[in-house]
Amino acid sequence: MYHNDGMSETMHRTTFSLDAKAIQRLKSLSRRWQVSQAEVIRRALEAADRIPSGDSALAALKAYHNQGGLLTERAEEYLKEWSESRNEWGSS
Repeated sequence: MYHNDGMSETMHRTTFSLDAKAIQRLKSLSRRWQVSQAEVIRRALEAADRIPSGDSALAALKAYHNQGGLLTERAEEYLKEWSESRNEWGSS
């Protein structure tokens, strides 16, 4: 999330082109979050920065697999729970 802790921060005005669908999504998020379109972009950039790079994501996946991954029984239990909650959600 973008914070400046009350301190003035230099902002830089920039121009870029987006297709109609991207503009629609930007405006929709701006309304939903009740923030400016610039704030939506700042938040998106911050969130994108937190996504591991391809190398570290692959390393994390390999480490997960090396630790044994997910036991079949636990996976089946999770899928059953998920299916039941989805069925309950659909019947509401």
